[in-house]
Order: sequence, then structure tokens, then C-alpha cells
Amino acid sequence: MVTDFSIYLASSTYIDSEHPAVRARAAELAAGAVGDAAIAARCFAFVRDEIAHSWDYQRNPVTCRASEVLQHGTGYCYAKSHLLAALLRANGIPAGLCYQRLAVGEVGPPFCLHGLNAVYLQEFGWYRIDARGNKPGVAAAFTPPQEQLAFPVLAPEERDLPEIWPAPLAQVVASLTGYSTVQDVAAHLPDVEMLPVRK
Repeated sequence: MVTDFSIYLASSTYIDSEHPAVRARAAELAAGAVGDAAIAARCFAFVRDEIAHSWDYQRNPVTCRASEVLQHGTGYCYAKSHLLAALLRANGIPAGLCYQRLAVGEVGPPFCLHGLNAVYLQEFGWYRIDARGNKPGVAAAFTPPQEQLAFPVLAPEERDLPEIWPAPLAQVVASLTGYSTVQDVAAHLPDVEMLPVRK
């Protein structure tokens, strides 16, 4: 079965994988690595460990475009997922965006979207990875085919959304481009309305 991966390889407004700085960093990360999984693991580790999560570090500016995230070294989970997708695409590896709906605190409401990635690996197929950045209680890793995401889906209103998006959702872009500080974004995190689960 041949699948058209073109939408998951394309450079776009927010996943600007053709940006010279993104291409250069992608090439650095891929140097000497053998196979798509090895390259993907390096890209994942770089974004998880070297790009600060905006809220964890209370670091401005608010970033959205992959090249901005790379330039400033900071981003919310959504922005970090844009950079990871761009680095993977720049290396010719299909990558998309995924979302979870999670409680903002221990339990909701309120709820918000959480951004992560799916990468297509030749040996394993689509595999979800979460480069939001580890901290106490969060230990995401690249261990295909086993997923090790940052957050489990626990509450009844929380969801693993199954789609793999080629571009960020409009409400994510609105949150990241409509507010000028990390604190303002935190007060206006994106969400989606969920249909009730049928018993």
C-alpha cells in the first residue's frame, strides 16, 4: 500500500522546514545517524531537552513558527511540536501534529489542548512522540514502537485525539499569535468542545 505523505513533508507557514536555520539544524542533528528512527530520535531529544517549555521556564517571547522556536530557544508544547515537525520534514521524514485534551489542573474544568507529534518511521509506521520537555512527574521518551508520552489521559472529559494534522489547529495558532506574553497565553489556552461519550 502506497500512502501519499506529501502533506506531512511540506514546508508551511508555521512548520517552516525550508527556513535556512531549520534546515541547518536538521542537517546537524542528522549527521552520522543511520536510518530514519535514529535521526528522529536525535531531533526529538533536541527539542525535548534543548528548547525550554515557555511555562516551565516562564520565558518570553511567545513563539509559534518553527524557526521562531529555534531562534529563541523556547515555546509552549504546541510551538515545540511545530519545530519538531519541521526538523523531521527537513530530513525527509513524514511528521504531523497530534493533540490531547487534558485538564489544566489535577481535574477539570478547565481543559486545554496539549500539542505533540506523530512521526512516520519505516520500521514501525506512525508513532506518537511528545517533546514538551521533561520535569518531575513527566518522563516522555523515544522508545518505538512503545509510546512514552508526557501525560496520561485520565479524567472522563480528557481525550487522546486520533487525528494526525499536517498543520496546527486554528485555535492553537490564535492562542500563540494573539497574546504577547507567556502568562497571557496561559490564561487563554486553546481547547476543543467534545461530544459526550456514549455509555
